Amino acid sequence: MLTMTDIDPEKIGQLLHETARVWRQKLDQRLGPLGLSQAKWRTIAHLANGELTQCDLADRLSIEEPTLARLLARLESEGWIKRESAQHDRRCKTVHLERKSSRLLQQIEETARDLRHEILATISPQDLQTCLRVLGDIRRNAAAAATHAARVNGNGHRATKRS
Repeated sequence: MLTMTDIDPEKIGQLLHETARVWRQKLDQRLGPLGLSQAKWRTIAHLANGELTQCDLADRLSIEEPTLARLLARLESEGWIKRESAQHDRRCKTVHLERKSSRLLQQIEETARDLRHEILATISPQDLQTCLRVLGDIRRNAAAAATHAARVNGNGHRATKRS
């Protein structure tokens, strides 16, 4: 029977990162002819389900807000997105896709779907189901670990609230 001592857990994070990086690179290569950099297509894809604040979008893209602001300025000047002051807070900007983006978004989704089918074609449905379950478990465990770390200070002691 396989045990944890038979597995090199150091490879898990590295493999997850490398897999995502290679997958994004391949999609980037296929979307390049549309004039889309990875930064642009990822931003447009994140906005596909509706508007987001710049802060939320920066968080989802894992980039700093000043970097996002420059990217959004380019996308806005090209007519793909629009930024507006949020109704709840004029200092906060919301970002949404312009109508012009719908055809581009369709091309991004079709290209991503074709690549996904190509990449996953030789993997059995059972293996994919197991992979999805395990990745979901890893994501939940990572989120729980991050939550725990936020409650504990650097000395291993629980952080206390100050009044």
